[in-house]
Amino acid sequence: MGVYTKAQLPQPSLTLMMQIKNGLLCLCLCFLAITPLHAIETLAVPGGIVTFDVESSEYPEVAFQDKPVAVIPNGQNWRAVLGLPLSIKPGEHSITINGKSRTFDVQDKQYKEQHITLKTRKHIDLSQEDLARHRKEKAKAMAAYAHFERQRMPDFAFLKPVDGPYSSPFGLRRFFNGEPRRPHSGLDIAAPTGTDIKAPADGKVVLTGNFFFNGNVVYVDHGQGLISMFCHLDEILVEQGSILEKGEILGKVGATGRVTGPHLHWSVSLNNSRIDPMLLLPESAQVSAQD
Repeated sequence: MGVYTKAQLPQPSLTLMMQIKNGLLCLCLCFLAITPLHAIETLAVPGGIVTFDVESSEYPEVAFQDKPVAVIPNGQNWRAVLGLPLSIKPGEHSITINGKSRTFDVQDKQYKEQHITLKTRKHIDLSQEDLARHRKEKAKAMAAYAHFERQRMPDFAFLKPVDGPYSSPFGLRRFFNGEPRRPHSGLDIAAPTGTDIKAPADGKVVLTGNFFFNGNVVYVDHGQGLISMFCHLDEILVEQGSILEKGEILGKVGATGRVTGPHLHWSVSLNNSRIDPMLLLPESAQVSAQD
């Protein structure tokens, strides 16, 4: 057997490299094909999910309100998975599939109110400095939510990221010190400071930081516009660019930012629309959050 130095090692041809690349892509598609479609609970309401079966020999192009929509294999065909924003109006809407329009109906849903009393008004009446900071942080967050990586295959069968009771459900119409604010776009899970936070699915960390309202945050891209945001962390244990496996620890529960106590605020976004995380959790984890 010959002995080679590093410089003398045989180099793979361009053709071989392309074959390997294509093989890896096919392997990814095979993994995606076993995503349990029954795990996706469809609910055509604001903050819900709608799926569409698509017959196509090739990966279909699907869009809603000029935003790309996640598409996963479904047998020999495909299934588009669409998130509905909390702001969507009840009635008929349309999605574009390979250039053709397909209509669907959205039902109304009235979410309950939640009244929260904060000890200080720092996070209600913002100073000019705090307002400028918030606007910069919001721009970063919007860029993370808008990210769409087709090659990363989403797993819609999520794990519950923290062990603990639900303290505030998704969609609540919120009032801070009696003043109306935007609806609750995530799910709160109560847990002591220092409790482990697990990645609900495989993904890539696309943003971390300390934000004015959200405290220590981590954004994870699960692929094709499926994004998780974890807020109010006591400690961040990952870096931007980190690749996470399902169940891997990404941080610790805390009480940073605008909070009344330690908990995890977990938001899930699909095609840049915040959806109810409960819809992606196993039935055993789908219990009602307290009002």
